Amino acid sequence: MIISFCGHSKFHKTEEYEKKILSFLEEKVGNNSADMYLGGYGDFDEFAYQCCKKYQEKHPLVSLVFVTPYLSVEYQRNHLEHQKERYDSILYPELESKPPRFAIIYRNRYMVDHADFVVAFVAHNWGGAYTTYKYAKRKNKPIYNLARFEE
Repeated sequence: MIISFCGHSKFHKTEEYEKKILSFLEEKVGNNSADMYLGGYGDFDEFAYQCCKKYQEKHPLVSLVFVTPYLSVEYQRNHLEHQKERYDSILYPELESKPPRFAIIYRNRYMVDHADFVVAFVAHNWGGAYTTYKYAKRKNKPIYNLARFEE
């Protein structure tokens, strides 16, 4: 099972949101194996990582996967070395044919395409998280949105 996470870069974590994510993971994953696809940018991504790390402590079959949009030597030196310490693995979707300025968009689509569930925090209709949310809806992916948001 794969669970992908997406949300706004500006996000204020609360105990309530943490409980909701942990309850969702308990219900959908339980003690089964699962890969948590995480983006590693912004406040929501950091919050999702912390929740998944906490969940993993009691569920050792869960793997935290950083899905990177870039693979350049400079990016590896400046960013991936830090991520190697935090995540169980790093995944690079084949994005070489995509313009670098759109790499995050294509990386997010990859995460949605491979997800069994998408956990989101989308509270407004603009930005990258909203674009990813709309893409997941078009792909008919089950979405668990922590925010109260209606289109």
